[in-house]
Amino acid sequence: MVVQRSSRTAAVRRLLAVSAAVLSLVGGLVATGSFGATPAPVAASVPKATCGPGSLPETSTQGRVPKADYTSGRVKKGYTCNTSEVGHQGSSGGFKTLRYTDSRGHTCAFYDSTLTIPRDVVSNVLSGDGLGVVVLDMTNPAKPRKTANLVSVGMISPHESLLVNAKRGLLVGVMGTAVTAPGILDVYDVKTDCRKPKLLSSSLSGILGHESGFSPDGKTYYVAGVLGTLTAVDLTNPRKPKIVYKEGGVVYHGLRLSNDGNTMYVANIGQPSANLIEGAGLRILDVSQVQARKAKPKVPVLSTITWRGSSIPQVAEPFTRGGRHYVFEVDEFVDLFTFTGLVDIKHAPVGAARIIDVQDPKHPKVVSDIRLKVHQPDQRGGPQYNDPGAALPVQGYAAHYCGLPTRVDPKIAGCSMIASGLRLFDIRDVKHPKEVAYFNKPVPKVNKLALIPAIGSWAMSQPAWDLRNNSVWYTDSNSGFYVVKLTNGVQKLLH
Repeated sequence: MVVQRSSRTAAVRRLLAVSAAVLSLVGGLVATGSFGATPAPVAASVPKATCGPGSLPETSTQGRVPKADYTSGRVKKGYTCNTSEVGHQGSSGGFKTLRYTDSRGHTCAFYDSTLTIPRDVVSNVLSGDGLGVVVLDMTNPAKPRKTANLVSVGMISPHESLLVNAKRGLLVGVMGTAVTAPGILDVYDVKTDCRKPKLLSSSLSGILGHESGFSPDGKTYYVAGVLGTLTAVDLTNPRKPKIVYKEGGVVYHGLRLSNDGNTMYVANIGQPSANLIEGAGLRILDVSQVQARKAKPKVPVLSTITWRGSSIPQVAEPFTRGGRHYVFEVDEFVDLFTFTGLVDIKHAPVGAARIIDVQDPKHPKVVSDIRLKVHQPDQRGGPQYNDPGAALPVQGYAAHYCGLPTRVDPKIAGCSMIASGLRLFDIRDVKHPKEVAYFNKPVPKVNKLALIPAIGSWAMSQPAWDLRNNSVWYTDSNSGFYVVKLTNGVQKLLH
């Protein structure tokens, strides 16, 4: 199934309108010299972690890998705080690191091997990493063993859409970024043997996919499209995916669902305007009619919330604390969708992360921010801007994905914060989160044949949690898959 002609026409018109606004506003800026803007005020950075025995702490401000460390060679040792490396595999990674235990007791890791085709094709073939989604047997976490590469069309470059549903044992992804449209959705069975996933279906039901969401019961897979679409796909019969809802004119990113599948927490990138796209934040939708499979379902908007210093909302993970409902939201990169950010990338806002109270879905409110020192406006235009990789607007010192070990009273959260590596935060007090650990292994020099070669860390994946072994898994696009053990008492926050 494809987007109707009217939807395509509307999308083209929106793009033309935005382009006209760009030309007009840029002309005005050039004429008046009105470049740059006062950064929006943001919250303070969280307290810095206190590093215990065995750590190799950062040498500068919180989250920074200074240029001097590359010159001196210090960067080769990496930076650890209350963490230690247990296992490592491969030399690349993407946006998701997933953990799943099948019906026979095998535990596997799944991760996408590239940010987008064709960045890592040559290096992954030469290194033996292979293409598509990598499957690892994690029987021995110290020695991850690759058992498969999923290279069906939808899994070659699933971008940010790769998800596993634990209840039904389904692994799903969509090949549908701006450069890999139209949105081929692949469904795999991993419940039988996660080490050897079995392709159940491949269809065009993931319209222009980019990000995604899975209902907890595993029967509905939602796709957020790159050209302003939201699609719900019925996977009751995973061999025959069926579109049951689609909507245009929205600019959504990550989609997460409440436990009953009736409420969706949407990373809302914003709406087209004279300022390009504005209004970035969190949107809460009532998707109960989709969940109930009503004919011609309606999806009302319950609320929309924005916050100071936002960049690009990525995803909002639901959780409870003492029975009260929250989401752990993270922004990615810097503000690239408004002129406030585009005309002054050096000082563009970094959204980082935050905890939002959603107990009343019609009146959500931000209760705390989770930021590192390197994310702060007073740091962004300083010496750190000259650190390797720091000036890249789609990398650098910014957040990308966060994850929680459980939805019920989690004590800890983990975030991949790109050049700052993996960061761990104590969230027991939702109003006063604090950093407790980190793990960062920057690449000191370009060491692979990538379309976009890079040095430093590109830690961008959603982390996965191995509670039994007091560990967290994540990937760095420049250096591969890591198993990281929490130490010095931080591991107690996993239980």
